[in-house]
Amino acid sequence: MSEEKTRYNDEELEEFKELILQKLEQAQKAYDDYSEQLRNRDSSQVDNTADQENAQENQCKESISIMAGRMEKFIRNLKYALIRIENKTYGIDRITGKLIPKERLRIVPHATLDVSTKNSLNERK
Repeated sequence: MSEEKTRYNDEELEEFKELILQKLEQAQKAYDDYSEQLRNRDSSQVDNTADQENAQENQCKESISIMAGRMEKFIRNLKYALIRIENKTYGIDRITGKLIPKERLRIVPHATLDVSTKNSLNERK
């Protein structure tokens, strides 16, 4: 009878670390782009009296700001995942203590819950 695996080995963790570092680099570039767009929109404001144009500009800035906030959260979650890799706790479902499948971690590398755990938590809400 084989024992159930309780954590990913160092080689597997290194594979996930590389994936996360790539995602982190991409996310940081996207965040920097959003921040630059917001700075450019703020600095290029002209005293425009057209209310509709102002409303559209404000809506656009708000959308960019929301996307930047989401990217900032994603970056933070990726950094937490790197900490879990260093602690050798990466890929362990925080509720059940079982391993999250590699397929899920490749898609959502900052996941802390298996899909079934996440679904059962959402059903309780």
